[in-house]
Amino acid sequence: MLLRTRDSAFRAGDKEALRKVRAKLSQAIREAKRAHAQKIHRCFKDTGDIRHMWEGIQAVTNYRKTSPSCDSDASLPDALNDFYAQFEAQNNVAAEKSIPPQNDQVLCSTVAEVRRILYGLNPRKAAGPDNIPGHVLRECADQLADVLTDIFNISLRCTVIPICFKSTTIIPVPKKYTVSCLNDYLPVALTSIIMKCFERLVMRHVRTQLSSSLDPLQFTYRSTR
Repeated sequence: MLLRTRDSAFRAGDKEALRKVRAKLSQAIREAKRAHAQKIHRCFKDTGDIRHMWEGIQAVTNYRKTSPSCDSDASLPDALNDFYAQFEAQNNVAAEKSIPPQNDQVLCSTVAEVRRILYGLNPRKAAGPDNIPGHVLRECADQLADVLTDIFNISLRCTVIPICFKSTTIIPVPKKYTVSCLNDYLPVALTSIIMKCFERLVMRHVRTQLSSSLDPLQFTYRSTR
C-alpha cells in the first residue's frame, strides 16, 4: 500500500507527499525488520524445541519446500498396496488366547498413568485408521482416562489386543520429484494413537524390569542417553 502511494506521489510530482510517504515506508521497513529479528530470536531461544529451531533456520535461509509431483497413474500405489496386503492374506493362523498362570501378577494400569500419557500426546501427530486425532485425546483426557484404563486393563488381563488397535494405514510418500518405481515411495505407517498410549504404558513397566540387566554401553532406545 505504501509503495503504491509512493509511486502515485512520484508520478504526480507532489514532493511533500512523496517525502511523507517515504518516511512512513522507511519506518514500516524498520518495524518489519525488528519483528523478523524478534521472530528469529524466539525460534532459537529454547534450544530444546527442535521444531521451532528448524523454523528459524528455514526463515534465515529462506527455505521453501517443494512438494514432489506425482503421476496421475495409480498403478504404482496400487502395486504398493498389494505388496503389503499379501502379508495379511498369508496370515491364516487364528489368534489364540493365552491364560497366564494363577500365581503371576498381571500388569495393571492406573487412571493417573493413562491421564498422564494422554496429556503428553503431541497434537500434531497424524491419526491412525480409527481417525481419532491426538488433540481430541489430549483435550478430553479427563473424560477418556477411565474408559481407556478399563480397556487397557482388560486387554492385559485377557492377553488379547483389540483388532482395531492393530490396524495400520500405510501412506506412500514420494521420495523423488518424479516417481517411476516402487522404490521411489517411502511407506509411512500410521497406527492408532490409542495403541501408542497402550504401548507406552507397557514399555515403562518393561523398562523398569530390565533396567538392571541392560548393558551400560547401550544407548539406543534409552532416555537421557
